[in-house]
Amino acid sequence: MLIAQLSDPHLTTGALATEAAAGLHRALGRVLALTPRPDRVLISGDLTEHGSPEEYATLREMITRYPLPVHLAAGNHDGREAMIDAFGGTACLGGGHDLHYVVEEPELTLVVLDSLTEGRPEWQRPGLAGCGRLGPEQLTWLDGVLARRSDVPAVVCVHHPPVAVGIPFMDGIRLRDGDALAEVIGRHPHVVRVTTGHLHRATTTAFAGTVLTTAPSTFRQVSLAMHPDEQLGWVAEPTAFLLHRLAGTHCVTHIVQVSHTSGVIGVF
Repeated sequence: MLIAQLSDPHLTTGALATEAAAGLHRALGRVLALTPRPDRVLISGDLTEHGSPEEYATLREMITRYPLPVHLAAGNHDGREAMIDAFGGTACLGGGHDLHYVVEEPELTLVVLDSLTEGRPEWQRPGLAGCGRLGPEQLTWLDGVLARRSDVPAVVCVHHPPVAVGIPFMDGIRLRDGDALAEVIGRHPHVVRVTTGHLHRATTTAFAGTVLTTAPSTFRQVSLAMHPDEQLGWVAEPTAFLLHRLAGTHCVTHIVQVSHTSGVIGVF
């Protein structure tokens, strides 16, 4: 099975909308040009810039005729109510009306978590805006979902990285209950990958007995500002996505560049 993981398109409207939309469209086209073609697409959060209904309408228009299943995760730039209004009841949210859901296939369990902190005032204090949180209820749900198919490989997606990656600003707005997530994941050795967005960079690290990857953005990348005094900014590094190849209990992840390459772009 092949899963193409795109991330952080930050779709918006108005005069500055073109570049973000073109970046996502090119990435979706690059997915279609791969051989063999991936089985599904996962977009791991920050689908929009402001979480508005108009921005989700743009995304809906872009993926309505897309020939592969597309699953969506929420990021800190998303809006819970508007996202559910746009995609609730569709395969994009696993057929349900929650932003955490599970897709169960014979050879894969794909779990998408909701780390969006919108509407949780305790997580919107100065210095915490933009961080993520799952909470005990969702973690208990995850534990139960993973337990019921322990013989099937599982991939878990959450927008916010649960560990520090060495970029101080981004580490300050990571998943706040990452240790609690690690406790749950550690109880389920059939989790072959935990994957996130948010960082706008590709990284790989060990996590809770498995592998954690972060996906680059289809729009723009975050600078590698590893010193606390260094200014964080955007850099014109290549846009790209992750391609997860699952063969039984083995998972390998490739980085597929989109811009700055001569790769074929499919039409849809």
